[in-house]
Amino acid sequence: MNTPFIYLHKAPAVQGIKQPAIFLLHGLGSDEKDLLQLVDSFSSQCHIFSLQGPIKHRPGYAFYTFAEEEGKPERHIFDKVLKGVENFIAEAVKEFDLDEKQLYVVGFNQGAAVAQSLAMIMGNKLRGTAALSGYLPEFAALEYSKKTMDASKIFISHGEYDYDFPIEWAEHAVRFFNDYGTNVSFRTYPVGHGVSSENLRDLIAFLAEDLPTTLN
Repeated sequence: MNTPFIYLHKAPAVQGIKQPAIFLLHGLGSDEKDLLQLVDSFSSQCHIFSLQGPIKHRPGYAFYTFAEEEGKPERHIFDKVLKGVENFIAEAVKEFDLDEKQLYVVGFNQGAAVAQSLAMIMGNKLRGTAALSGYLPEFAALEYSKKTMDASKIFISHGEYDYDFPIEWAEHAVRFFNDYGTNVSFRTYPVGHGVSSENLRDLIAFLAEDLPTTLN
């Protein structure tokens, strides 16, 4: 693929035509290996693409920088990365002959902010989006061109004791997507900033509504 992103690609164990795909977007300071274990149970019949953020941020990478504090991305960088991820998905669809009706994005932390923004600008081109411990940037909600999302669904999860990203940020995103007629699943857990075992179980259940999994 002709892409500026470094990424990992896991082809499905069972080969076929027009297969589903899951795209993974990691959090601040992590890398493309971080989220793979979350969706391993879908690797039998799904393509899995995990992107590395383009910006170095110890001990790993980031998808964007922020002007003052996390929660306020630098707009010009965020816009560029968001467009880059959208182009990556479009190119992957062509390169690997993916099922365009079965495309999913899963993001954590910064990756969740990108994933939610991507869901909004791509609309029904994405069947599902999972945003774990993230938020929707204010400028994205107010200024981005929004596509119809009536055939798209989104899973938003958050820790009740998340002091990195307040739970109110997730609640704001839930209201936003509900207003646009998206099928929203919102789950909270008595944890901090992370993915608990219960969160993982619910994420897998969300994806397994449509996708084949080895856990069935």
